[in-house]
Amino acid sequence: MGFTKGVNIEVVKMAPMGDPMEVTLRGYNLCLRKAEARVIELQ
Repeated sequence: MGFTKGVNIEVVKMAPMGDPMEVTLRGYNLCLRKAEARVIELQ
């Protein structure tokens, strides 16, 4: 479930100060804090 190789991720919304942000992947929306988003590696 979630962030795995080859999954498309789209940023849907960002809070006014940028934390948290809402992303969509695999048909569901997920809220992430900046610290959590920083550790995601994009290829």
